[in-house]
Amino acid sequence: MSVDEEMIRKAIADNPRRGELHFQLAGILMSRGRCEEALASYREAAALKPNSAGAYYNVGVVLSQLNRMGEAVVAFQKSLALLPNQVECQNNLAIALGNLGRLDEAIEAGRKALALKPDFPKAHNNLGNVMLTLGRVEEALEEFREAVASAPDYAIAHSNLIFAMNLLPEYNAQAILQEARRWDAQHGNPLRHLVRHHDNNRDADRKLKVGYVSADFREHVVGWNLLPLLRDHDRNQIEVFCYSGVRMMDSVSEQLRGLAQHWRDVAVLSDIDLAEQIRVDRIDVLVDLSLHTAKNRLRVFAMIPAPVQMTYLGYCGTSGITGMHYRFSDPHLDPPGTDLSCYSEQTIRLPESYWCYAPGGEAPEVSPLPAKENGWITFGCLNQFGKISGLAVKAWCEILKRVKGSRLLMVAPVGKQREEFYGQLSRLGITRDRVEFVERQPWEPYMRTYHQIDVGLDPFPYGGGITTCDTIWMGVPVIALSGQTPVGRGGRSILCNVGLGDLIAYSPEQYVDLAVTLARDLPRLGELRKSLRQRMRSSALMDAPRFARNVEAAYRNVWRRWCDGA
Repeated sequence: MSVDEEMIRKAIADNPRRGELHFQLAGILMSRGRCEEALASYREAAALKPNSAGAYYNVGVVLSQLNRMGEAVVAFQKSLALLPNQVECQNNLAIALGNLGRLDEAIEAGRKALALKPDFPKAHNNLGNVMLTLGRVEEALEEFREAVASAPDYAIAHSNLIFAMNLLPEYNAQAILQEARRWDAQHGNPLRHLVRHHDNNRDADRKLKVGYVSADFREHVVGWNLLPLLRDHDRNQIEVFCYSGVRMMDSVSEQLRGLAQHWRDVAVLSDIDLAEQIRVDRIDVLVDLSLHTAKNRLRVFAMIPAPVQMTYLGYCGTSGITGMHYRFSDPHLDPPGTDLSCYSEQTIRLPESYWCYAPGGEAPEVSPLPAKENGWITFGCLNQFGKISGLAVKAWCEILKRVKGSRLLMVAPVGKQREEFYGQLSRLGITRDRVEFVERQPWEPYMRTYHQIDVGLDPFPYGGGITTCDTIWMGVPVIALSGQTPVGRGGRSILCNVGLGDLIAYSPEQYVDLAVTLARDLPRLGELRKSLRQRMRSSALMDAPRFARNVEAAYRNVWRRWCDGA
């Protein structure tokens, strides 16, 4: 127990009815990441001072940290009832509502925060995240730009802006690189003075200390995709360190922690302190698993705490950071002839696949082809709604027009957005009875949804990754468009690895033609349904030992380069 905590507890023992003492204790506990204890202290403060808006507000903050969003909403609403003009509370209410999927309410709360303070960067950033979830990417991008304009040092909002650019066809790889370079100039360069010389042992053949940095060591595509690699790492060659930003551990977190020789909980560490921890651990190869996604620690990489740094898995793109030396790819994500100057890093193509797939649990059996029972073809896309661009919707509507009686099944948030999407389809000649929506689901019911789908449609310009693997695992072939950015070539990579290169299109028109042709070939659909799971099992996508050897060979190669002074 620290001195300050001990002093406050003694004061509380002498004056247990003083709410401000409980409030101070809660603040100390929060700063140490002891959220459950902090919650109890804040609740005690609120009970002693029931008219304290600050106490209820802080109860809501801690509940949000604990991912108890429903309770957090109630606490924030109590605080606002006492003091309506709290802009931070209004914004945190919007965030909690968004996490609950109450997106229309989240937008309303976010706009109330901006009405109170129009140049409030956090509210702009949060509203942008909600718009992104709703697929309103242009509006999201505008909100992120407003956030960055209001607070030029707001690194996370700037990262969100870069990520959103990947979802719009008007931004090519060079435009995304330029924005990523601006991120580095704004948020990385001010930290360059903290870069220090590395005196790691330059033995090229010794066991390597490899550090993985992520806030997604959990039930998330990053966590699921990392499990096979960590299970099959050669412990004689690789010593694994996981720097985890996860605040609430789940079953995947526990599995990953059990596979790492060293697990560091770093959510409460500042970027500077985390960089110092990595130096103390003397990491040889440091791997970012986020890129410009939520809760990334790219500022840590800007301080170059390890001699070799690379990015992988968050999504296949570029960081723009001077100190990020390498990025993983594969021969299909960046095929021969690709202009690699659109990446700030050197590209390392893994020999076969960027992904190593393992189902997120015990998967249901593959069902018979639903079209045979239904009498119509059901196309489906279970990717997040934010990936569904206007260009993709136009192509899908053309497919529905050409395949008589066909239906479309999609994931979409509940709320006004569905009605707006129906309107968009109606303007393109598709009636609402031909489209069905499902909400985001837990893993098993999500996988069972594929029992209703005959043909998968990969979105573009940002295609699927693990979702595409899930689709194929459930016996559903996928039509994919090979795009102009690496995130638009994920489907290409996966289909090539399962021997379905003939389902890859190179223009929207060809994409439509391939979908229509496949939908009209029920015998082939039936055969694919029976064979795709075994194709996956036999492919490089599910050969975890081979994938681990490929990754380890890449680590060894870049380590040798550093040892040689490259």
